[in-house]
Amino acid sequence: MQTTGFPALLSGHYKRHRVRSDSIQTLQIHGSRPPKTSNTETQNSILGKRKERPDAESDCSQINPLIPTNDDFSVTDAIAMDCEMVGVGQGNRSALGRVTMVNQWGNVLYDEFVRPVERIADFRTQISGIRPRDLRKAKDFSTAQKKVALLMKGRILVGHALSNDLKALLLSHPKKDVRDTSEYQPFLKGRRRKALRHLADEFLGAKIQSGEHCPIEDARAAMLLYQRNRKEWEKSIRDQMRLRQKQNKRNQKGKTNDGDSLNVNHVAIIS
Repeated sequence: MQTTGFPALLSGHYKRHRVRSDSIQTLQIHGSRPPKTSNTETQNSILGKRKERPDAESDCSQINPLIPTNDDFSVTDAIAMDCEMVGVGQGNRSALGRVTMVNQWGNVLYDEFVRPVERIADFRTQISGIRPRDLRKAKDFSTAQKKVALLMKGRILVGHALSNDLKALLLSHPKKDVRDTSEYQPFLKGRRRKALRHLADEFLGAKIQSGEHCPIEDARAAMLLYQRNRKEWEKSIRDQMRLRQKQNKRNQKGKTNDGDSLNVNHVAIIS
């Protein structure tokens, strides 16, 4: 019986290797497509590239808390307002240049540029973001004033330093229905008020007012500060109202007692 020894196996291997080499050379000469990869390999390679991009993950993790989570534009029982001012007169007096109102979800209910009654001396663009072109087709003051008054009537009004906004609008609002983030005790530093941008950064992790102010962002920040503290805030309001009612009753009793004593003395003198 003829056996195939180790030299014969090597010879066969050499022939096969030569055939493969010739085939490879032929493919290189005439051109060839790269070998197809499976879908799994393709997905793995793409995912691998994504993992090499640290900025992609950071972009996803940094969600802006001021972006509304729904598209509900209804007028809710609480609305937030923010105004931007321009300078009139010598430029040192503030006048309404833009007013924005959002509902409790942060969706915009009203946002209009407003043309002041007096001539504008300073647009204060660096802060207000208002430019001359913005006021060319702006609402007149009385129209904006009436709309704002209608929206906030009978509702909780949220904002930051709202006295300035209401003054610019020549409007008032019941104190019991005002929720001012510049006056809420837990937001104060001792007795000092904090700027809205500092409150947004500290309590919401949101960056606002880094350049020109956006009244939509500012109104949303004030509303979110209120919503996240609404339960405690409303409780403090109720406690304050009870305390005032007790003080008023005491004052009334005191006046009544003083009046009775005066009447007694008067009767005694007459008799």
